[in-house]
Amino acid sequence: MSENIIFNQLTQLLDQHNARYRVMEHSTAGKSEEVAKIRGTQLGQGAKGLVCHVKGNGIRQHVLAILPADKQADLSKIAHAIGGTRASLASPKEVDELTQCVFGAIPPFSFHPSLKLIADPLLFVRFDELAFNAGTLERSIILNTEDYQKVANPTLVEFIRIEE
Repeated sequence: MSENIIFNQLTQLLDQHNARYRVMEHSTAGKSEEVAKIRGTQLGQGAKGLVCHVKGNGIRQHVLAILPADKQADLSKIAHAIGGTRASLASPKEVDELTQCVFGAIPPFSFHPSLKLIADPLLFVRFDELAFNAGTLERSIILNTEDYQKVANPTLVEFIRIEE
């Protein structure tokens, strides 16, 4: 039942900050394209979270990297921004320990002291609202973009892969 714990933490945090958001219950959807259709949102409004493990230069840091769902991450940019030399996606076990969520259900907030939250600045300039799975694949939150930035306060790092 950790999904309800995460959902409750999220809604309490958003309510404490008077954030503008709404909750949407829906059928299970793990892929960004599927859930955007169900939500009635643009794919780029999705706030996709990747749990990464950065290593090298004496750094060992887990990072929750948030980016628009229609973009891909450049893990080397994440590694260099944190001060490491390489980054990889965390294992399912690490993801579960650090987020208490399954892949695809990770909200763009870190509730774990060892999980550093970063976001690509592109997330904040294209849409007035962001959408994300709220700790479960059956529930989404659609949140005002400015409120997300204020409440989550992620470190801004440009790490979207440039398409050639």
